[in-house]
Amino acid sequence: MTYTPPLWPVSVKGVALDAHHRVLLLKNEREEWELPGGRLEIGSPDGTQVPDASPEAALEREIQEETGWEVKAGPLIDGGVWIYQPIPGRRVLIVTYGCTVLTPDRPPVVSHEHKQLGMFTADEVPELNMPDGYKQAIAAWYGLQRADSQVPDDYGRM
Repeated sequence: MTYTPPLWPVSVKGVALDAHHRVLLLKNEREEWELPGGRLEIGSPDGTQVPDASPEAALEREIQEETGWEVKAGPLIDGGVWIYQPIPGRRVLIVTYGCTVLTPDRPPVVSHEHKQLGMFTADEVPELNMPDGYKQAIAAWYGLQRADSQVPDDYGRM
């Protein structure tokens, strides 16, 4: 008998902000807001479906498919790797990246995978119906964005 170890589903998610510094969220079938993203593609045996080259590439593909936005994924968000139990007995490893939106002025669109799309400010996120792990990752990314914006353009120049 061949042993098949139990495997954890892994979902890569991205915190992406528009030109107005609002975070893009999607509403799922459980009526929860979530970050865009999804699973890595392993490819097909016949080669028609190419495997994702990396978690970042998978996230970039997923966000484009779900919203129409083009993003550059990375870095990993501190505290953004956590275990989520969407339904009893089912656990998913969530890996969250900060994203640079390459098309911030393009309005995102909602795909068939979600019920609704929303754009929220940092102050609105804590009150939303969504898992705490997402809220923590969003807060961490906003914190990094604020820290980066406080560095003067001429920093280090004499």
